[in-house]
Amino acid sequence: MGNPTAFKEIARDTAPYRKITVRLQDYGELYTARDEHRLHSQSARCMDCGIPFCQSNDGCPVSNLIPEWNDLVYNDRWRDALDRLHHTNNFPEFTGRVCPAPCEGSCVLGATETPVTIKNIEYAIADRGFEEGWIVAQPPHTRTGKKVAVIGSGPAGLAAAAELNKAGHTVTVYERADRIGGLLMYGIPNMKLGKDLVERRVQILRDEGIGFVTNADVGGSGENAIDLTQLRADNDALLLCTGATNARDLPIENRELKGIYQAMEFLHANTKSLLDSNLEDGNYISAKGKNVIVIGGGDTGTDCIGTSARHGAKNIVNFELLPNPPEERAADNPWPQWPKIMRVDYGHEESRQLFGKDPREYCLMSKSFLGDDAGNLTGITTVKVEWTHVDGQWKMAEVEGSEKTWEADLIMLSMGFLGPEQYTAQAAGIEVDERSNYKAAYDDFRTSVDGIYAAGDCRRGQSLVVWGIDEGRRAAAEVDKYLMG
Repeated sequence: MGNPTAFKEIARDTAPYRKITVRLQDYGELYTARDEHRLHSQSARCMDCGIPFCQSNDGCPVSNLIPEWNDLVYNDRWRDALDRLHHTNNFPEFTGRVCPAPCEGSCVLGATETPVTIKNIEYAIADRGFEEGWIVAQPPHTRTGKKVAVIGSGPAGLAAAAELNKAGHTVTVYERADRIGGLLMYGIPNMKLGKDLVERRVQILRDEGIGFVTNADVGGSGENAIDLTQLRADNDALLLCTGATNARDLPIENRELKGIYQAMEFLHANTKSLLDSNLEDGNYISAKGKNVIVIGGGDTGTDCIGTSARHGAKNIVNFELLPNPPEERAADNPWPQWPKIMRVDYGHEESRQLFGKDPREYCLMSKSFLGDDAGNLTGITTVKVEWTHVDGQWKMAEVEGSEKTWEADLIMLSMGFLGPEQYTAQAAGIEVDERSNYKAAYDDFRTSVDGIYAAGDCRRGQSLVVWGIDEGRRAAAEVDKYLMG
């Protein structure tokens, strides 16, 4: 490494977000301008650790060559750093922003100190690459004559399309929404990932020769339906990257009340209206002046909190069924595993700024929704739960006398996903596994139907953007083998 002792001399210093009072006034990205002095010193903290767990299975799913591009940034070789980053990752400007950074959780320095700021360095390399004009379309020199249809334009679909196109195949991506990007476009708010960045990368893929078809519901039955059997006949191979969009519901009393939404309904509508009209068309679910409750945590729950704060919510509360995590790793959560510790994300900071406290309430089980005579949501009742460790397993029990009623005008359900919607699998005649995911092995991504492959969340279940990119790249290689031998 350029400075082999810097990890002992320089403290971790993450790039700050924009001030809360400023960023709450818009939907612009959270991030501040690139500070190359900070990046130089932070990249110096990368150790000559011998075995870089950051790029192992416990760290980066795409095996980013992290120590290499850290060293290149330290030595001001940004163009070379970009080349090393693109060697393993098609879309570092996305992962550097939205990935929770398992690489930092497994950083060797993090075993005893605070880890290297890998995320900050990653998206800084990509951003500078675009600013300098280093990232441009590179269409293949020759074509194989083979045609591939990719169903779904999220991280897995776009990564697979990019790799298959590089191999010279003619690739068309089909997306049922009105814009390309899948989760990147409508599942992640603009504050975390600017949609201009998504469209910029998609335009490069277009310029490289990839075709895109929107409002195309492959295997569906509505007005935008595309017959999957015919699509398979028109192509040499199909790759399903439809995501895991079957959201987990909360089937408790009065679920039918107006004012209860799945988190993705809320986030999708907000981003679409923002892009269509800067929210002037009113075609979104407004939290303005409302008592908002988000049930379930994780990134999606935080995104609902941050979006509600920008709407001007009257109050925001976030229910968590599990106990609050510890400040430091527990004994059963050793390095290099992902650290299950207390974190404060951007939405929590913003809610605390507005309402004077962290929005999260732990160990709460929802019991019933409450409504008025007109069928409108007015509140929810909960009970406290207690967790105990018995015979190696966690057991949950309700706490007697802990019932509570919460006022609520708007509730978002952010409790994860159960797998892909099933109509595409049914139309293709492919098998699904016991979790309803498209059945295909990680080593070859083949479904039960010849010439049809599956990758990403529809195959593995709900996961990270970086896992989607990994699966898309690997599946593309398997499709290429199938086509070319």
